[in-house]
Amino acid sequence: MKYLKYLLFLLLIAIIATAIYVAVQPNDFSVSRTRTIQAPASLIYNEVIDFKNWEDWNAWTEETPDMTINYPEQTKGIDGSYSWIDNGETGIMRTTDTNPNKSITQTMQFADYPSSDVVWNFTPNADGSTDVKWTISGKDLPFGFKAYAAFTGGMDSKIGPYYDRSLELLDQKLVKSMTIYNVKVNGVTKHGGGFYLYNTTSSKIENFKVKMQQMLPEVKQYLTDNNIKPAGAPFVIYHKWDLENNAVIFSCAMPTSDRVITTDSEILTGQLAPFDALKTTLTGNYTHLEEAWNTAMKYQTDINLVPDETGVALEVYVTDPSDTPNPADWITEIYLPIILDNNTTLSH
Repeated sequence: MKYLKYLLFLLLIAIIATAIYVAVQPNDFSVSRTRTIQAPASLIYNEVIDFKNWEDWNAWTEETPDMTINYPEQTKGIDGSYSWIDNGETGIMRTTDTNPNKSITQTMQFADYPSSDVVWNFTPNADGSTDVKWTISGKDLPFGFKAYAAFTGGMDSKIGPYYDRSLELLDQKLVKSMTIYNVKVNGVTKHGGGFYLYNTTSSKIENFKVKMQQMLPEVKQYLTDNNIKPAGAPFVIYHKWDLENNAVIFSCAMPTSDRVITTDSEILTGQLAPFDALKTTLTGNYTHLEEAWNTAMKYQTDINLVPDETGVALEVYVTDPSDTPNPADWITEIYLPIILDNNTTLSH
């Protein structure tokens, strides 16, 4: 009996010690994970802001594929939400605030646990990548919740690995989505020509891209400064591409509805007469433009189209990357000038 009382006394001490240990645990928690993703912040933001996308990269869904997920009518933006049922218990997440392309604030409630705050931060880097920080936090934790956290290794060990895996899957999905592209030869068509404003230069072929990236914004800015509305998408005119001498002569242009008399000696007025052309479309990153040009020229040769040596080739940038974050959605049209005979059929 004496030993039993002694054991009960030790048990009581253990219970009291455990209660004290739990009681002195923090009343709040915060778990964060950060990953650098090779994608623009706007693309990542657009992916995260819609809960319908989460199933593709949510580590909890990966681990429990039979989890029941329910989507309401609104899943995107402020008040967008979704819910799930796991082992008979229901969870719900809701977006409460956003700063487009910079941050997303959400709340999460699962079963009888206290609600938690979830925050996403997107920080662009100079190289085009984005640091994605995902944080979950809670406060005023009840005794039972603190006990659970204390004896299961802490919230970081419970949540952190899932956040790491989710960010890894998010990274994989976005990077893969950016590599998708397609080259399509549309066929022979008539380019309508028209007026345009432009600047022009010559350079070594290896310097062409840098030069073009400097010159095209200058033409766009001229239109903005003079309240001139563009009549279409920006384009590059290739006057000469000389591989033998490593030289290219080109112009960067913006179409206008009418002839504009310019006051800047660097910005000139031009006009393209309508011309017959072989049209090819690249949907995807500009890194695939060389393949698109090679495809167009091979098609031209294969069907014996006669190139118009007096004409100019065009590269038209239909989409604006600043408005279209995923390179897989960029559209570029290539027009090769050709001479038609009476037996050639136009296709549009």
